[in-house]
Amino acid sequence: MGKSGDEAMDSAVSMVARIMPHHALRKAIVAGMLCLSAAGCSSIPVGLMEPVAAPPGTPRVSMLTATTRAPSENQAELFTGDRGEAVSFNRVVVSLPKNRETGTIQWPQTTPGNPETDFVVVSATPMRRDQVSAWFKSDSGKARRLFVYVHGFNTPYGQAVMRFAQLVHDSDADAAPALFTWPSRGKILDYKRDFDNATYSRTDLADLLMLASASPNVSEIVLLAHSMGSWPAMEAVKEVALRQGGISPKFRNLILASPDLDIGVFRRQIEAIGPRRPEITVFVSREDRALQLSRFLARSGPRLGGVDATAEEYRDKLKNFPRVTVFDVTELRSGDRINHSIYASSPEVVQLIGNRLIAGELGADAEPSGPFNVIDGLGSAVRFVVATPVLVLDAASQR
Repeated sequence: MGKSGDEAMDSAVSMVARIMPHHALRKAIVAGMLCLSAAGCSSIPVGLMEPVAAPPGTPRVSMLTATTRAPSENQAELFTGDRGEAVSFNRVVVSLPKNRETGTIQWPQTTPGNPETDFVVVSATPMRRDQVSAWFKSDSGKARRLFVYVHGFNTPYGQAVMRFAQLVHDSDADAAPALFTWPSRGKILDYKRDFDNATYSRTDLADLLMLASASPNVSEIVLLAHSMGSWPAMEAVKEVALRQGGISPKFRNLILASPDLDIGVFRRQIEAIGPRRPEITVFVSREDRALQLSRFLARSGPRLGGVDATAEEYRDKLKNFPRVTVFDVTELRSGDRINHSIYASSPEVVQLIGNRLIAGELGADAEPSGPFNVIDGLGSAVRFVVATPVLVLDAASQR
């Protein structure tokens, strides 16, 4: 007989305690496992996709969703964590409560939720693939800019929709939002299955990017991938480059937030994409507990999103790659208890993404604003940027 979710979690935590000799790392990993599990963090209800009639005047986000998930028999769920036979497209409208703080999501305690206080879905309308180009035309605005988001590990469909709605609204980006969601099971112990499903979906993401780059109604594309979503994102961009002999100049920026990637694999992916690549922005944090857990689950070395941007060994591994900027956000704090979603929960980072990265105003020669400062540009093609408190410590160490 199989174990229940709680029993499986208890077994996994016990195993970590037995085999990890380093107390601080073991403590961080166990905390990450507990906080990523349903019992350890908040309990987000199922049925988030059940439509609700929201009153006029509530902020709304209308997005395209493209998914390789299997349709669910439960219309309040819409899609499961299993693989579908084809890519499904929907137009989803999310209503956000008024007067909320930037970087927060107001999850309903019970579904479908109260539009006065919670994030709720107003509508979810199926689309055919041949209708996507018309959506580009109607939603990309004067800038004809497309903002594509790929979520990470342990993320059901409804949660991916709500997170992207929050990010789109808070970044205030002038772009048409498109969510690419792969079949994540939404369970902490399904790491390997999630990775396989992310790999399964990479060609479909590449097809979406090629569809967008071929459209006359899209002049700029920005791709943001979080955590494990960075793997299919990098693989999709590599596939596009190999198919087309390079990347379209429409592709302005590839943003990797807390990427769950082996740093050596990342280097090889950059090499395969070639010199005609978009600007690549990477957000890292040494205090990312989820990536510490990922390192344990994958039985691997440090993940790219958890490296120390001030350490010479990591700068050496990336120094020969121009058009890459690494932001160290270790010193920033937000409501994210495991420091894995700072890209969306930190007002400073959300504003940087919207005002500079999606708008294409933070190229190789531009200086970051706010709490960020360049700390290293000598002898390296890649830029390393850190939050101000780290800069102060770094400067003091040089005296």
